[in-house]
Amino acid sequence: MEGGCCSTSTMTSTENKRKRRNHQQQNKPYRGIRMRKWGKWVAEIREPNKRSRIWLGSYTTPVAAARAYDTAVFYLRGPSARLNFPELILEEDDLHEISTASIRKKATEVGARVDAIQTALHQSESNSESRLSEKPDLNKFPEGSEED
Repeated sequence: MEGGCCSTSTMTSTENKRKRRNHQQQNKPYRGIRMRKWGKWVAEIREPNKRSRIWLGSYTTPVAAARAYDTAVFYLRGPSARLNFPELILEEDDLHEISTASIRKKATEVGARVDAIQTALHQSESNSESRLSEKPDLNKFPEGSEED
């Protein structure tokens, strides 16, 4: 009887962990990033063998934050690191010992570049959608269809 009580509480805690993990996966599409209350995505990573964190920046898109994280984790942990986008990391870079400041700088440069590209793509998509959704003025003659 006592074993049954403990297994029930264990099942409840494992179910809670599973629910929490599923909820986190839905809200957090990539490793090393999180979303602020106001919608910005931030990236940070823990330094190896230390309790301190390296701040990698705040971005408008989750992809930009994830790319910044990937850059930092690659420089910290090498080619064996678990990356969000393993196909996008250039392994040509020299992985010699570099400082935390250098890692932060490289990661924020990558994140800012990706953020600018993602934001431009999103704006161009929304502009084309708004042009398509605009209703034509039925009181105007169509342009370019002049007949003799």
